[in-house]
Amino acid sequence: MSALTLDGLPGEELIREGLSDGAKGVESVASLLVEIAEPRLTACGIHQPKRATAAVDAEIRLHHLLVATSGRDAYGQYNALLRRLVSFERALEHRFRRAEGN
Repeated sequence: MSALTLDGLPGEELIREGLSDGAKGVESVASLLVEIAEPRLTACGIHQPKRATAAVDAEIRLHHLLVATSGRDAYGQYNALLRRLVSFERALEHRFRRAEGN
């Protein structure tokens, strides 16, 4: 499955940005979301460079990054980003299953 299959999915722009940032070694909100989603992305054929850290660690790093940039708004932003990520993952998995004919 190519990156073109992301077209039109909710949060597509964040995932594309995260894949790009991750490939460059840049730690950003978007690249941390991609790290968190790595198992589900890989299961759907979207691969990114492996990180030495676990997805749980990426969640903690994401929260710390948001606290550093947004202060008291970090918790709400964190939850909103994770909801958006879950929406993307579900839509991607649905598209993947349909493409696989299951």
